[in-house]
Amino acid sequence: MTGKITALDLDSGELSEPTKAYFAKCEEKLGLVPNVLKAYAFDDKKLRAFTDMYNDLMLGDSGLSKLEREMIAVAVSSINHCYYCLTAHGAAVRQLSGDPALGEMMVMNFRAAALSPRQAAMLEFAVKLTEEPAKIVEADRVALRKAGFSDRDIWDIASTSAFFNMSNRVAAAIDMRPNDEYHAMAR
Repeated sequence: MTGKITALDLDSGELSEPTKAYFAKCEEKLGLVPNVLKAYAFDDKKLRAFTDMYNDLMLGDSGLSKLEREMIAVAVSSINHCYYCLTAHGAAVRQLSGDPALGEMMVMNFRAAALSPRQAAMLEFAVKLTEEPAKIVEADRVALRKAGFSDRDIWDIASTSAFFNMSNRVAAAIDMRPNDEYHAMAR
């Protein structure tokens, strides 16, 4: 698959002006256009839906820090063995935490990382939601509240976990590959 970002052969077609502007903003802020965005570029409506949800969950107002949201992405992606998301969001954890070892530990086993009780509770919930969603009960929400999360925070933990479960499955199905640049970031 050298040079390809997915195993599918989908033409990106002509990008809309808003998409061109969004890609230019990615280049400016990140120094690259993430391959996940390029993968969605075959359908502007799907790309916009993906980016709107991603931006709201990962960059919008929340009681969760950006690092905590990235940690959820990594913990969920670790359970799902999503190469794309582990690479991209592992880099984000390294960058936001300033701790390359934390990013690597999160990819391998978040339970072995030096996490606060709040972070551990959040990630245990995200993993349970990933592995056994039908077994989420009130006691799981109570544990989050005891760790200091509001009900709105619980919504954000659940929504972020669900989004990455969906993204991981699409990435696996189409063999999406991360940008090479992610491998060297924040090391």
